[in-house]
Amino acid sequence: MTRLGLYLDLRIPAGATGADVYRRTLDRVADAERRGLEAAWVTEHHGFADGYLPAPLTAAAAIAARTHTLRIGTGVVIAPMLPVETLAEQAAVVDLVSGGRLELGVGAGWRAEEFARVGADHRARYATLEDHLRRLPGLWADGTVTPAPVQRPLPTWVGARGPRGARLAGRVGAGLLWLDPALVAPYAEGLAAGGWPREQGRLGGLVNVLLADDPEAAKAEVRAAARRNRESYEGNDDAAPEPGDTTFPKLRVRTGEDAVAAVREQLAALEGFPVTDVFCFADLGGLPPEIVDRHLELVTDVLRPGLADVGAAAPVPVGGTP
Repeated sequence: MTRLGLYLDLRIPAGATGADVYRRTLDRVADAERRGLEAAWVTEHHGFADGYLPAPLTAAAAIAARTHTLRIGTGVVIAPMLPVETLAEQAAVVDLVSGGRLELGVGAGWRAEEFARVGADHRARYATLEDHLRRLPGLWADGTVTPAPVQRPLPTWVGARGPRGARLAGRVGAGLLWLDPALVAPYAEGLAAGGWPREQGRLGGLVNVLLADDPEAAKAEVRAAARRNRESYEGNDDAAPEPGDTTFPKLRVRTGEDAVAAVREQLAALEGFPVTDVFCFADLGGLPPEIVDRHLELVTDVLRPGLADVGAAAPVPVGGTP
């Protein structure tokens, strides 16, 4: 079955403290796991006024320490901003702490400002990303980087919203972490170009729904939070998206039953590869706690069972050498 997860950016709303947000988020993830949640995914940005999560693998380790069974994904680590050895070390530690539960999602990034902070080459980010992915298995296998992760191979993903990134994901044998039917063909082309069997491919990504018993009553709060999130990017869009980049899906507030139908319809439009992982935002940053808590209850109690018969029977790791 397709694993269902939560997507965490850990924004710190006005009037809250970072410590409170992190504590409450970890409590919520642990509770959601007890209710049957199968995955939690973290993301990465730098320099946002609302504290948008800048250290995804650190957060992943904290989630690992508070949970026992759910998969822990990064959606995504901006890999070209790190030396490949550092990425290998940090990922391995998370996999060890979690007992082999890491799903390592990486991406090329897009904000030139973030690359400048660490002296990384923004123009070469796609080439650097591909090089990192090709080198990671060897660094662990030959002992250049220690310790090695539990999983061999470690499941890897490439977050890509356009055909260039989708082809890259295929060439290195990684999963494609974006649910867009238009990317299936370039992803397949990449797998073929990299010498990978088609069976190696898998898809995952965001299903942008927020669940509520009364969507109309929740929409005003959701719109305000979504507006604050959009405004946090103002002045930060200093890198044009690649040609063919797809539009970020609009958040929809739905009842549990409507969300099941909408997600099933979205997944049905994806043909050619199994969808092994989907996730929705846990919080938009600044939503009232009662809206967030009820959303999480509906995710585990309604959306998860509603998707129980969808997707691959048994997700398999990807990555390594063809």
